[in-house]
Amino acid sequence: MTTTPDLATLTGEYTIDPAHTTIGFTARHAMVTNVKGKFLDFSGELHLDGAEPTRSTASLDITMDSIDTGSADRDGHLKSSDFFRTDEFPKMTFRSTRAEALGDDDYRVTGDLTILGTTRPLTIDLEFNGAAKDPFGNERVGFEGKAEIKRSEWGLTWNAALETGGVLVSDKIKLNFDISAIKQA
Repeated sequence: MTTTPDLATLTGEYTIDPAHTTIGFTARHAMVTNVKGKFLDFSGELHLDGAEPTRSTASLDITMDSIDTGSADRDGHLKSSDFFRTDEFPKMTFRSTRAEALGDDDYRVTGDLTILGTTRPLTIDLEFNGAAKDPFGNERVGFEGKAEIKRSEWGLTWNAALETGGVLVSDKIKLNFDISAIKQA
């Protein structure tokens, strides 16, 4: 692989590669531990403008039935009417509204996140991990990002009280993105 050092050469349309991308989350469980999960079925597009990063855009469509926390029972509960109601709301979407360069390899993308039919702003801090031509001739870019949301702001309010105080599922959810995208010819 060869690394591309000049961001201006990266300008173009990219498709997120699901085989080399992780869209994940972490939630505090029972006030004492973290449960991690990810989505297995998603698609996304990036328009990168290396010369003027503010003109870059991103879109992401996630199939909610593809949630995977490593527990079939928990995944079933998350798909149910207590949480994501995947029969009624099969997709979660993100559409960027603004991109900004923060300096070095750091960027911030703000956009609209829609869950359960509710759309609210989400800001994702991203680090540009690099660009390379893979052994198959694909031009790739990589980004790593994170964000936090309060699930209650999207109507995800199910919970259970604990005898010792607190709740079973935290309101704060940490999102993490490890993105590999392929430039379109």
